[in-house]
Amino acid sequence: MKTVRQLLGVKGSEILSISPESQVYDALVVMAEHRVGALVVLKDQKLVGIFSERDYARSVALKGKTSKNTLVSEIMSSTVITVTPENTVEDCMNLMSGKRIRHLPVIENDRVIGVLSIGDLVKETIAYQAFLIKQLEQYIQS
Repeated sequence: MKTVRQLLGVKGSEILSISPESQVYDALVVMAEHRVGALVVLKDQKLVGIFSERDYARSVALKGKTSKNTLVSEIMSSTVITVTPENTVEDCMNLMSGKRIRHLPVIENDRVIGVLSIGDLVKETIAYQAFLIKQLEQYIQS
């Protein structure tokens, strides 16, 4: 299985982020423009949280707040589970399944160098399984 570093090499490592002082509305605009479900929250280039569609649904929409009058820092998840470039795709899948999360920031030298979604990991897992099946078919035929 690939490492996170290898996966980011293929996927790319664009980091979509927002400041904790930003309005939730601004975060939603960025997420909609880029068609993503979460943004890392950075302050002075340091990871301080993650803001997701779930945070919005549970802490703004259901509590009668408005996205233009609520700061990201008020509703972001400040306890963020991260991985390193040396972790494997399997490590990440197990972590995401066990913690019931959909996004994993990748940290190296105290900096966010990428973000993996559950979709990225599922896609890679399917590709890996297809590769193994092809290898087994070739072995059987020889």
